[in-house]
Amino acid sequence: MSRKVLLVGDGAVGSTFANDLLLSTQVDELVITDVVKERPIGDSMDLEDITPFVGSCNIHAGEYADAKDADVVVITAGIPRKPGETRLDLVNKNVKILKSIIQPVVESGFNGIFVVSANPVDILTTLTQKLSGFPKNKVIGTGTSLDSARLKVELAKKLNLSVESVNSIVLGEHGDTSFENFDETVVDGKPLSEYNELNFSDLSNIESDIRQKGGEIIKSKGATFYGIAMMLAKIVSAILENNAIVLPLSAPINGEYGIKHDLYLGTPTVIDGTGISHVIETKLSDKELAKMVNSADKMQEVLEGIELN
Repeated sequence: MSRKVLLVGDGAVGSTFANDLLLSTQVDELVITDVVKERPIGDSMDLEDITPFVGSCNIHAGEYADAKDADVVVITAGIPRKPGETRLDLVNKNVKILKSIIQPVVESGFNGIFVVSANPVDILTTLTQKLSGFPKNKVIGTGTSLDSARLKVELAKKLNLSVESVNSIVLGEHGDTSFENFDETVVDGKPLSEYNELNFSDLSNIESDIRQKGGEIIKSKGATFYGIAMMLAKIVSAILENNAIVLPLSAPINGEYGIKHDLYLGTPTVIDGTGISHVIETKLSDKELAKMVNSADKMQEVLEGIELN
């Protein structure tokens, strides 16, 4: 059975994702589309040059109509965040772009899985599901997977341990209302609370550093893309290979954490060839549960202010 992916958006994230995916997964056809028509042509030619090392793949520029027989449509297209802007500042700009993508993709006859990384990702993932009418398990957002990677890096640095030894996640919105799951964090087999070298001030600084890291990278080099591109490649690889993995992603909330809103939010999620297999309601302290509910409330406020028609 042929494995086909349509990438919508060939900026820094999209092109890095395409490279990472081809390095990690056998793909039979990769179609790239972008509003700047010349870029996917050049990127396709450039990516062809790695096929002698990773295996054959039909890589070419295309259109939304090419989604008709694709397994996955990956959406990275959108206006990137500028220095000083929050992800939520991008809502109205990127909702308009999203609508222009979803309609023609659905009209093509696409029956695969949407994977969204454009920001604000929880809002745009929720809207992708509503605009497409697809089953909720077939729409996935990158959620807090990047935040969680950043958390692992910071904790490993502070404790002078390997990043692989850190088991900790960020939950909620991929944005200002996200929070670190410190109360349940385990490092090198021990609860984080047993590490006396980290006090409350240290944890607060870690939270602040994680929240500001994206902005700092944008200030220095104009965009962040390596981490999120790798997350996208992991998600798409799991779908194509039907390999169940768990990541903190934008997933559909259906009463988990006592949340009544109909939206997507960052929580541990099992994905496989069917898309979202399970949404995991992870254990939270009362304090963290309140933060999760607050994050959902803030997302709902934004959603209520968006006109889809």
